[in-house]
Amino acid sequence: MTTTLNMVKTGKYANDKIIGVRHVQCILCFFCLSLAYAWRVNLSVALVAMSGPSNATEANATLDSSEEAAEVDLFSFTESEKSYMLSSFFWGYIVTQVPGGYIAQRYGAKMLLMVGLVACAILTLLTPLSLKLGGWQALCVVRVLEGLTQGAVHPATHSLLAKWAPANERGMLATICYTGAQFGTIMMLATSGFIADSFAGWPGIFYFGGICGFVWVLLWWIFAASTPEEHKRITREELKFIEETRSVGKMQDARKMAPTPWGSIFTSMPFLSLLVVHCTHMWGFWTLLTQIPSYMKNIYSIDIKSSSLLSSLPYTVMMILSFFFVWLSKVLQNNKSISTSFNRKFFNSVGHWIPMLSLIGLGYVPQENSVLAVVLLTLTVGISAATYLGFQVNHIDLSPNYAGTLMGITNAAANVMSGLAPLAVGQIVKHPENVSEWRTVFFVAAFFYFIGNLLFVVFGRTDIQKWDTPDMVDEESIEAGLPLAGDKTRQPIPIANGKS
Repeated sequence: MTTTLNMVKTGKYANDKIIGVRHVQCILCFFCLSLAYAWRVNLSVALVAMSGPSNATEANATLDSSEEAAEVDLFSFTESEKSYMLSSFFWGYIVTQVPGGYIAQRYGAKMLLMVGLVACAILTLLTPLSLKLGGWQALCVVRVLEGLTQGAVHPATHSLLAKWAPANERGMLATICYTGAQFGTIMMLATSGFIADSFAGWPGIFYFGGICGFVWVLLWWIFAASTPEEHKRITREELKFIEETRSVGKMQDARKMAPTPWGSIFTSMPFLSLLVVHCTHMWGFWTLLTQIPSYMKNIYSIDIKSSSLLSSLPYTVMMILSFFFVWLSKVLQNNKSISTSFNRKFFNSVGHWIPMLSLIGLGYVPQENSVLAVVLLTLTVGISAATYLGFQVNHIDLSPNYAGTLMGITNAAANVMSGLAPLAVGQIVKHPENVSEWRTVFFVAAFFYFIGNLLFVVFGRTDIQKWDTPDMVDEESIEAGLPLAGDKTRQPIPIANGKS
């Protein structure tokens, strides 16, 4: 084990190929997340196109004005009905988080992701029909089902990364996977208007997305595997590299894994600090994404939603900065005096405390300086990409064997916070033109950013926890002088005649 670690540090055991099979898995996960987030936001952009004029005569005149206009149905929704349709996805999404992580760690991520995205692709294709036959209530049912199929995406991706990612590449490979969320959102915002104006009309937004899903499923079926050991095309060199460098502890055989140590997990301070920071991050992040358009429109008279460029700008900057932070992380890793723990906490602090300061500043930008407000907003969202190298990969640090379950737990709780944040804003902001009420919103979000990261800096850890392998003796770690976290008293076990 010591030899392997030395080889990784010296570069002798470094990447034998620029793009290995492990990178292919992450590229496929990138497009998986792209599709998942495109399907998640497609309704918000389609609602603009499917909501027709106030009366039928006006609607027919609009359609007849273009020879290429498609024969599409237009609907009139109340704001209440729109809110139900937009929120219904998350009702199902929260439910399958923890079960999804458990299934992924037991039976592998490949089949789980494939079944989930096939089902979601079918539901996406059926969305226009459901709305036509059953109205907005039927569409809500479809969106709940879509949420159920997507709930396992993040936990399964984490489970896959735990099996495929060498420890020194974990942040980079996780960033490749999860920046797919920004890419999918950008592509949906950028193309939905063109699709809605084409011969397909607004239903084309759903048809095009559903077809892309089936293309991805075919590629996933051919090129993906739940573990390196199961992949038919991986080289021996890359397989050995991954097996000996993905973690200090031992990976359990999924078929022989010990029962999930729930008690140890929920009494682990490193995990509890991870749970809190995930929740506080989502509160701040979703406060930004859901409320900033209203703030900019009421305070600065800028309608972000009407401009695809302004709508996608924060996501574009976030995606670009993600790869800048990966490069910076590599630079820091080359400095052997900097630990993984420092690396995680440094990037998490960048991703939380800089947005905290810019949020506070945003509340004091003069109304006549709208350009500065847009810049601050974009940087606030963009810099949060640093968390991909912070808490968002820490589940795998703490427990490679149960990383999917850990992500399921924290992501489920965090998405509850995502739903509560807009409700809290509604209680605070009674007069949207009153900037002092918005400042209170920003102060609350800033406080969450501050306290969440503070707990992560103080209590967060990057060493594998002893409950990760509850029924296994980690002889390799002991021989290498690397005892498991929290086990300060255990001494090396004497080995005699091959038996302990």
